[in-house]
Amino acid sequence: MRNLTVKYYDCHLHSRFSQDSDADPEKEIISGISAGLSGMCFTEHNDFDYKEPDGTDAFTLDLDGYTDCLTGLKKKYCTGPDAFEILIGLEQGLTIPAAERIEKYDPDKRLDMIIGSTHVVDGLDPYYPEFWESHNERDGVLRYYENIYESVKIIDNYDIYGHLDYIMRYLPGKQDHKGIIPSDLIREILRMIIYKGKGIEINTAGWRKGKDPNPSPLILKEYRSLGGEIITIGSDSHESRHIGYEIKKAHSLLKECGFDHFAVFKKRKPEFYSL
Repeated sequence: MRNLTVKYYDCHLHSRFSQDSDADPEKEIISGISAGLSGMCFTEHNDFDYKEPDGTDAFTLDLDGYTDCLTGLKKKYCTGPDAFEILIGLEQGLTIPAAERIEKYDPDKRLDMIIGSTHVVDGLDPYYPEFWESHNERDGVLRYYENIYESVKIIDNYDIYGHLDYIMRYLPGKQDHKGIIPSDLIREILRMIIYKGKGIEINTAGWRKGKDPNPSPLILKEYRSLGGEIITIGSDSHESRHIGYEIKKAHSLLKECGFDHFAVFKKRKPEFYSL
């Protein structure tokens, strides 16, 4: 059932439960309310194969501590029929070596949504310059999308694929990169996501970095043309001041790309709202 009331949700954000954020969850909730959001979904990092360049492990989520904290905050802020909505999600790093552990994650079904993302390519995050020391731009981008394709073929325990062209944020060159985008492979990834009943997100953090959102409008239009309908909206905030960043702008872009609704996952099921 589609809700015809226009609402604004931020469905990708991080707090101190993610290693790359120091943000206080309660302050982020207050920021979301002040920003005029109807609700927000925390999506803390868990990435079984993520290592820093020095080889140390990162992004292992304390799921019990995280869910206990947000359950308490929900009791404080989510009261009444029109109350602000706090949802509990996860950003799960998808890798083939961790596929079995990923499929078994959250057996007690405490989460509202799982974002599947690719951060690790050949053992390292393209965020780091060290990745580009061993990959040229064309090969690095191709390896990234090959990893995504293999993951979406095998792994099912996620709801939407996050920032699909994440790697484009961190390409070291400044030239036009259109010639190195493997369009056919991206199309096959989108087809697989749609076939399995999953969705994608529009992640507004790219705008914050002076680039396109992730994925780019070109990929958003391709997803829609292939019949994709499930799409969430998130800021990828790691600080309170970025909660709700350009969510309204994302609504407008989605309309331009042919969408008339967006999704919010609750108990791993999508609810649809008009743009």
